[in-house]
Amino acid sequence: MLSAGLSGLALGASLIMAIGAQNAFILRQGLIRSHVFILCLICALSDATLIAAGVGGLGTIVAQSPVLISVVTLGGAVFLGLYAFMAFRRAVKPAAMVAGAPEPMGLKAAVLTCLAFTFLNPHVYLDTVVLLGSLSAAFEGAERMAYGAGAAIASFVWFFGLGYGARFLAPLFARPAAWRVLDVIIGVVMSLLALGLLWSFLGGE
Repeated sequence: MLSAGLSGLALGASLIMAIGAQNAFILRQGLIRSHVFILCLICALSDATLIAAGVGGLGTIVAQSPVLISVVTLGGAVFLGLYAFMAFRRAVKPAAMVAGAPEPMGLKAAVLTCLAFTFLNPHVYLDTVVLLGSLSAAFEGAERMAYGAGAAIASFVWFFGLGYGARFLAPLFARPAAWRVLDVIIGVVMSLLALGLLWSFLGGE
């Protein structure tokens, strides 16, 4: 069981730690210390739920539903494109944000944005439900559960580490120029992800 759990932990960590929409959003919220706990919890619980679904066999069903994948892909591309535009707009007129500064996003808006980054991103389903789910077939019974638990633990450790670890960079981001650089990077990442999803939707390889 320990070996299966470590396998799930390692694979889950390797997939989650890649630069993406969720991570960029959590990093920014962590830097301004805005709704960090609830947003990290949403991301981690969402991943854990999708991982459990994949390990339980849903991955095969999702992989065989091109219509569902196409809908999520197009919706995700539009959402990421809009968020990229917002990031570039912030970069034009950055503001120094330190602990105690007014929150730029209310709780409801932050939660909805976090959910959108999670469930409008087809890569989330491919990584958690399809990939992690299909690889769990190498294990049976308790070992399979340990594998899924290991992958879920990796998600919790990563998101809470990213959200609360970001505050150590706060002194650097006390300068508007640092926020300009971050928002440009976020905008580029979101744009590339959106273009990649559109390319996939249009039948590109």
